[in-house]
Amino acid sequence: MLGVQGVAVSFVLKRKKYYPVSSRLAKYLTTYQRSYDIPVVYEDLHRFSQLFPLFDRDGNDTLWKTVFYEPEIREELSKKLVKIYSLLRTDALRVGDHLYMERVDFCDFGNSRPFRVRIVNQFNDNYDHFYVKIADSSRIYGLELEHILSPNRINYLVNGDTLIEDHIAGVPGDVFIAEYFEREETNRVRVAKEFVKFNERCFVRLLGDMRSYNYVVDITPDFEDAQYRVRAIDFDQQSYEGKKEMYLPQTFLENEMVVQLCTTRLNYQTMRQYQDEERTLIQRRVQIAKVRLAALWEAMLEDEIAPEENVIYLREGLNEYHEVDAFSSCETMGQLVKKNLEVSLAKTNS
Repeated sequence: MLGVQGVAVSFVLKRKKYYPVSSRLAKYLTTYQRSYDIPVVYEDLHRFSQLFPLFDRDGNDTLWKTVFYEPEIREELSKKLVKIYSLLRTDALRVGDHLYMERVDFCDFGNSRPFRVRIVNQFNDNYDHFYVKIADSSRIYGLELEHILSPNRINYLVNGDTLIEDHIAGVPGDVFIAEYFEREETNRVRVAKEFVKFNERCFVRLLGDMRSYNYVVDITPDFEDAQYRVRAIDFDQQSYEGKKEMYLPQTFLENEMVVQLCTTRLNYQTMRQYQDEERTLIQRRVQIAKVRLAALWEAMLEDEIAPEENVIYLREGLNEYHEVDAFSSCETMGQLVKKNLEVSLAKTNS
């Protein structure tokens, strides 16, 4: 329950193991048009000759590095990346000469070691980004669960060991906490409400490591005020870690100011109301996407996407958290996700 004092913890995560796409997951991706004949470019993007630190407009190190390619390699990669961009956005190869690859950035800070590609329209200088990562099974399951169970749609493509993810726009969570909390125009009650709902969404589907730099805040002007939505942007820790606290954003030290905001602006009954609202919405999405979700479970329930010791530890933690023994028969992370979804949603009707 959000609002418990003294829960902020600083977690140190080891770089996780990659799990290749299984035949069951590959079948699912083909059925639901996530698998495309895109160029397999993740390893190709490592052919850079130099790296330069990338700083933001205030001169702060972003932890990303801009890569430099020799002219021949750059031209070769540019054609492939523009083709990928076209497939990602239009499902077609309507590639014109007006599009070009302006910049590629690399981040070796996170688990996925992603490349970020900027594509520019030279007619109007408008630009878009997408990401190139290793196609890791647990991350793909995270993307699919977000697409099915959250209010957000996710756009991505897979081919071989290459995963392409569309950019998710918003104010980075750490920036929002540092710069927006004290602004006069910020509706703090609405912000607190959205973080309670986000905390619930993450735990119900076991999406972990939602520290402030792994989500963004989407701000939408309304006719009298602004609405806020917190969106996950990092799905590396989908049902991977063994500690149940990893799946509760409220427990991270980086989110301590968020927890304080929620406890000062919302009372217990109101937080319970928002949790019930979010679970009800998830339940409706489950019903609407029943066929698709069943196909996802068919792939996920038997897939190895985490070490066995993590499965055992999380199984015990979820039994204790929910005060049940319903998780005792679960032998994989996929089974734990499905059971946690069922047990969590059952609370809404109790």
